[in-house]
Amino acid sequence: MAVMKGQVLVFVLAIAFIGCVVSYDRPPARKNISVLQSKQFSSTSPQQVHISAVGPDKMRISWITQNSAPSVVEYGTSAEAYTKSATGTSSSYRYLVYKSGQIHHVVIGPLDPNTVYYYLCSSDSTRQFSLKTPPAHLPIKFTVVGDLGQTGWTNSTLQHIAQSNYDMLLLPGDLAYADFVQPLWDSFGRLVEPLASQRPWMVTQGNHEVEKIPIIHSTPFTSYNARWRMPFEESGSTSNLYFSFDVAGVHVIMLGSYTDFDPDSDQFKWLQGDLGNIDRGKTPWIVALIHAPWYNTNTDHQGEPESDLMKQHMEVLLYKARVDIVFAGHVHAYERFTRVYNGQADNCGPIHITIGDGGNREGLAKKYMDPIAGISVFREASFGHGQLEVVNATDAVWTWHRNDDDVSVVSDTVWLRSLSSNPACKS
Repeated sequence: MAVMKGQVLVFVLAIAFIGCVVSYDRPPARKNISVLQSKQFSSTSPQQVHISAVGPDKMRISWITQNSAPSVVEYGTSAEAYTKSATGTSSSYRYLVYKSGQIHHVVIGPLDPNTVYYYLCSSDSTRQFSLKTPPAHLPIKFTVVGDLGQTGWTNSTLQHIAQSNYDMLLLPGDLAYADFVQPLWDSFGRLVEPLASQRPWMVTQGNHEVEKIPIIHSTPFTSYNARWRMPFEESGSTSNLYFSFDVAGVHVIMLGSYTDFDPDSDQFKWLQGDLGNIDRGKTPWIVALIHAPWYNTNTDHQGEPESDLMKQHMEVLLYKARVDIVFAGHVHAYERFTRVYNGQADNCGPIHITIGDGGNREGLAKKYMDPIAGISVFREASFGHGQLEVVNATDAVWTWHRNDDDVSVVSDTVWLRSLSSNPACKS
């Protein structure tokens, strides 16, 4: 209880430093939820389990124990026998008066594609988990959702995602909405564990992950970096805030809207090199994720440098590389644009999609600019999630599923053609 009071005090003190996050009113969302630790767990029980892809045939298993426990994963293709094991590392962090549990990261593999594996964390046989690896080749199905948070709407979104039979989840920032209150990170980990322990969740950061307080806690992304470790080293990145990876026939680029992105920055130089190394013969599709959208006709989050300046510096790089789709969050609504570059419709530019409607506590962003811009094709302020099914090297289908009274309703669908298959867009 003392820890929670301390965290609430920190939140009150810190809110003055993030006025931009709460500078406008939104319609209220559903009630906040908090997932407490099960009384059945011991101090060494694995909890908040989630997985992420590492290279073409490995998975990182991440979990938390209250006290020290072995950073070991036992795994196999049978629930009756764990024939292999791997050892990793553990660490903890402090955030003012809060001290995390032991955060474990273990990489397992090589693994066969499109295969179910069963696994135990910290040799705890009371909690058995299973995961399914992504396919090695197309087709592949992604779930895309941003700005999840922890509300009744989040629960509804997660229930719909669970029914979608996806291979991998992509999240363009704003995960837990902890906002300095560190126990909410633990609650979020428990909330998403049923899904995130079964399929790889690949994430990038948003503004709610920064959690930097001048003088009091000057290091940003402390909690995010400790808990949600992504495979940045494998793509030559020096930061967990931006990275890339290949899966099936898709090259996925996760960019950081809240770290340096100007032409002199490490991220900009890394992106130049990453785009230059793509082999469209192996990955005919390129998908990028950011948090702050570069294209947005909603009245919320207009004129922010994380959108405007990042677009100014990096849009040309993605355009020349013929990136197919750019997903963003931040704006709590859904919007899909036509293929666009430099503010104009362009058949060789990426499609921009804002999908910041996962269920956050701040509510929906319902006000749009009128008249509608010619490049904006579909927009709606509703909670929901998206699904991208890449069928083959040339064709994919995108669907947006609205949370309509707790029923997943397909409200926007479009078939896409890869830019690598368009002769007019050959560089």
